[in-house]
Amino acid sequence: MARMIPAFLARTSLCGAVLALFAATTPFATAQDRQAGIEGASAVVLMYHRFGEEDLPSTSIRIDQFEAHLAELKSGGYQVLPLSRIVAALRDRKPLPDRAVAITIDDAYRSVYLEAWPRLRAAGLPFTLFVSTDVIQRGGDYMSWDEIRELARGGVEIGNQTASHPHLPTLPLDKARDDIRAANARIEEETGKKPAFLAYPYGEYSTAIRDIVAAEGFQAAFGQHSGVAHSQMDRYQLPRFPLNENYGGLDRFRLVANALPLPVSDLTPNDPVLTGRNPPAIGFTVLPGIGDTAQLDCFASRQGRTHMERLPAGRIEIRLAEPLPAGRSRINCTMLGPEARWRWFGLQFYVPEN
Repeated sequence: MARMIPAFLARTSLCGAVLALFAATTPFATAQDRQAGIEGASAVVLMYHRFGEEDLPSTSIRIDQFEAHLAELKSGGYQVLPLSRIVAALRDRKPLPDRAVAITIDDAYRSVYLEAWPRLRAAGLPFTLFVSTDVIQRGGDYMSWDEIRELARGGVEIGNQTASHPHLPTLPLDKARDDIRAANARIEEETGKKPAFLAYPYGEYSTAIRDIVAAEGFQAAFGQHSGVAHSQMDRYQLPRFPLNENYGGLDRFRLVANALPLPVSDLTPNDPVLTGRNPPAIGFTVLPGIGDTAQLDCFASRQGRTHMERLPAGRIEIRLAEPLPAGRSRINCTMLGPEARWRWFGLQFYVPEN
């Protein structure tokens, strides 16, 4: 039975925010209320790397594509917010505007300064730049510290992407910690501010690496698996939608920018680094009230649509046809939601080399 909301709440100017928070945190809330609470504290985080470097289509976005993305974001249907505001809302389970979006850029390539920064500044759109500090020393294809400081003075949030941009799961844990700390120290030395966020290089991390990042005091950390960030997620395993020339058309951009969360629990395996059974026994439980799981489809890198077993109480078990190869592999699960918007949940696994 739905829990009654005290009548005085409906008369306050904060009614919407209070109702969403009340519904999301009250154990007697209806499934519909829980759904509204999750979606009220959710956001799409976009990820770019290079701009206008058409010989690198897997990591670069064409300038005409990027300009189309900015025009779409400025069209009035979205709220582009600083990453810090989004993370704070997720942490505190406070509501965010519908279609809240954050823009992130990895690696601090020179084309960020030459192409992306002028366009984002002109559009008045905030973004976060994740910096891997060792390569900045070498110059060449990367921004300089003077340029990074210019962005920081202009309001750009500077995040940590480690010092040496390693495959973190391959490092001993003490070496991974040292690499993260070295980048933190250098960024703080150069910009005067300690980074609040970390992006895992290549989106690769283990649960042990995740625990190190949390212990180092970061507010959140981001992978490269697709999906919508929401308040019931682990803040040290937040998803982002990668965008490049191959996956940067306006139709796809609209699809991901309008995406809704697909909240799950009881995920297996819980470590994204696979050292045992392969193919892994992937499973999760879709939270009540999210929709008809008969409409859910999951797709695996290089394997396409997967076989799924739909069990009672929203439990989904994915059965891959083949083992995942060494390196990175992704699973994307989608389900049509309200207003023809797609719910999206993604995973990235890392299989070590033998």
